[in-house]
Amino acid sequence: MNILKANPSKSTKPPRLPYLRQDFAASLVVFLVALPLCVGVAVASGVPAELGLVTGIVGGLVTGLMRGSSLQVSGPAAGLTVLVYEAVREFGLPVLGVIVLVSGVLQLLMGALKLGRYFRAISISVVEGMLAGIGLVLIAGQLYSVAGAKAPASGLDKITGLPEALVEAAGNTTALASPALGAGTIAVLVLWKRLPRRVRTVPGPLAAVGLATLAALVLDLPVATVEVKGLLDSIQPPPMDAFGELAGIGLLGTIVAFTLIASAESLFSAAAVDRLHDGPRTAYDKELMAQGAGNAVCGLLGALPMTAVIVRSAANVQAGARTKASRVLHGVWLLLFAALLPSVLAYIPIPALAGILVHAGAKLIPVRELTGLWREHRGEALILVVTAVSIVAVSMFEGVLIGLALAVVKTAWEASHVRLEVIDKGAGPVQAYLSGNATFLRLPKILDSLEALPQDRPVELDLSGLHHLDHACRTALENWSERHSAEGIEPVQVTTG
Repeated sequence: MNILKANPSKSTKPPRLPYLRQDFAASLVVFLVALPLCVGVAVASGVPAELGLVTGIVGGLVTGLMRGSSLQVSGPAAGLTVLVYEAVREFGLPVLGVIVLVSGVLQLLMGALKLGRYFRAISISVVEGMLAGIGLVLIAGQLYSVAGAKAPASGLDKITGLPEALVEAAGNTTALASPALGAGTIAVLVLWKRLPRRVRTVPGPLAAVGLATLAALVLDLPVATVEVKGLLDSIQPPPMDAFGELAGIGLLGTIVAFTLIASAESLFSAAAVDRLHDGPRTAYDKELMAQGAGNAVCGLLGALPMTAVIVRSAANVQAGARTKASRVLHGVWLLLFAALLPSVLAYIPIPALAGILVHAGAKLIPVRELTGLWREHRGEALILVVTAVSIVAVSMFEGVLIGLALAVVKTAWEASHVRLEVIDKGAGPVQAYLSGNATFLRLPKILDSLEALPQDRPVELDLSGLHHLDHACRTALENWSERHSAEGIEPVQVTTG
C-alpha cells in the first residue's frame, strides 16, 4: 500500500495579492476618471494644472497605503475649489502650502484623539447645504470660463453678473467657440449614461475632455488651453516666511475651514462608500489620520488639499476593486502620466474642463433630497437652504457656521418641550404645574401664561415635573414669583420636588 504524505516544504501559501487582477483593472478606470478631474480642479482653483496631479498622486501613494477606508479614493475635490481659489487670491500660492500642511497636522491630531467618529454627529442638512452652496458658486464661476470671460471675486457677484456675461458671449460671434465647446462637454457628460455599455467602458469625464480636445485641434478653434509648467517646476514647497502668516486671524480661520470641511467631506464620503460594498467598514479615526498624512505631504509640496472623492470612490467600487491596491496603483498611473506625458495637458481646452466642473457642481446640489426634505422636515430643509445661501452671499466659513448655529438652535428648540398646566377650581389657590425641559427658548411662552394668572388669588407653582431648568428660566421664575408675591394677597408657594 502506498501512503502519500504531504510535504510541508511544498505547502501552498495564499498569494500576497489575491485580487491583483481585479484591483489592476479597477485602478485603470479610476485613473481615467481622476485625470481630467485633477486637472480641472487645479485650473478652477487658480493654480498650475500639475498641482492637481500631485495631489492625486499623493492621494494614491500616501493616503492609499494607509488604513481607514480600503476602497475610498482621495485627491483634489471640486468641493474645495471655491475655498482654495479664495485662499490663493487672498494669501497667495506660497501660503496655500502652509494652509494645507497645518490642516493636515490638525487632521492627524484629531484622528489621534479619536475625534473622527464625532463628525458623524454633524447635521446632514448643514453638510448638504454646504455642498449645495459650493456647487452654486462653482457652477457660476465656471460658466464664466465657458463663456470666455473673467469671473468676479465674490460668490454673490458671480451669480448676479452671470446673465450679463452670457449675453455678451452670445452676442460675440467670434468668441462662440468657447461656450460651444463647454456646452458640448456638458452634453456629453449628461448623455453618456444613456449610451450602450460597451461605449461607457470609457469614463464619461475622459470621453468629454477627449472629444473636446479633438474638436479643438481638428477645427482649430480659438479657445484657451491649459498652461503647462512641468511637474518639478510646479512643486514649490512653502518658504519659511510664509509661515509668518499664521499670526493672522484670517489665515487661522481659513485653516479651520479647510480642516473641518475636508474632514467632514471625507468621512461622509466614507459612509457613502461603505454602503456600496460588503468589504471591511471604515475606521473613521484611522481614515482621518490617513487624510491628514496626505494633506501634510501635499502642503510640503505646495499642492492642493485633498479629500476623499465620492465620484472616484464609486468608480473604484463599481469597477470591481477588492483592496486598497487599486487606489495605490491609480496613484502610480497618475505619476507616470505626470512624469512622461505632461505636454498632453497643453492641448486640453479650458472650456472643456469648466464644463466638467459645471457638471460636478450640479451634482453637489441635492434638488431631489430638498424636495423630500421640505415635505417631511421643513426645519431641516430651511437649514439646508440658509446654509447654501449664506455661503453664496458671505463666504464658505461663515456660511457653515451659520448653518451649524441654526442646527443647534433647532435641536434646542425641539428639545425644549415644556408644558404648563393651570388648575383653577374657583376657590382656594391656583395650581400651576410645569413639566418637561424649561429653557430660554420657551421662556416667553412660560412667562405669558404665568403673568396671566389672577393677582388676587394665592398661587402654588409646582416645578417637580421639570427634567431641566436652565439658568435663564430659573432667574425669570424667581423674578416673577417675587413680583406676584408683592402684588398678591399671599406669597407664591414653589415646590421643586
